[in-house]
Amino acid sequence: MSRFAQGVVRFQREVFPEKQALFERLSTGQSPEALFITCSDSRIETAMLTQTDPGELFICRNAGNIVPPHTNQTGGMTASIEFAIGALRIPNIVICGHTQCGAMKGAMNREGLTRLPHVREWLGFAQGAVDITEALGAGLDPEAKMRMLLEQNVILQLQHLKTHPTVAVALARKELELHGWVYDIKTGEVEAFDEGSGAWVPVEERYAAELVPQMRAAHAC
Repeated sequence: MSRFAQGVVRFQREVFPEKQALFERLSTGQSPEALFITCSDSRIETAMLTQTDPGELFICRNAGNIVPPHTNQTGGMTASIEFAIGALRIPNIVICGHTQCGAMKGAMNREGLTRLPHVREWLGFAQGAVDITEALGAGLDPEAKMRMLLEQNVILQLQHLKTHPTVAVALARKELELHGWVYDIKTGEVEAFDEGSGAWVPVEERYAAELVPQMRAAHAC
């Protein structure tokens, strides 16, 4: 823990003073651009991945970047989604899966999780993705099959999102966009789901229309 404490001291002495104006502004409220739902895996660093500052992402993390379908039973994910969309009016939701995901490996063999009963039950929310992968990817090698599962899980959780009332209303009003990503830890690549074509494409390609004007503006500066 001494290393973490040292990090806090360095933050207070070096980092905070450089961004003091930002933190003073954030002390009065928040207006994030996206609800970012990703895995609890320690290798996923959201700020580094998206190059964002504090206040720009409302982050929810859990094993397997899972969104349980809406029910009347209150849970942490349900309450956080409701607050993010119903109160903060966040205009984007990203569900980001990642390679080498232990949760998805567990989802493929939930019977082996007898000593982790809560994990086994939680991963039941990914069972649809497992079933699709088993049906469509029977002939694939293990690596390709796992990649399919990562992608299908993100798509399934996007579908679960739409069952949440605040999300459904915001989508109907065209005040919200949903995004599905898969991050490759080894290469740094991020692919995004293109709902129109049903394909997974590099982020740069998926958001090309939005990126070009920003890149031109950056070069102009």
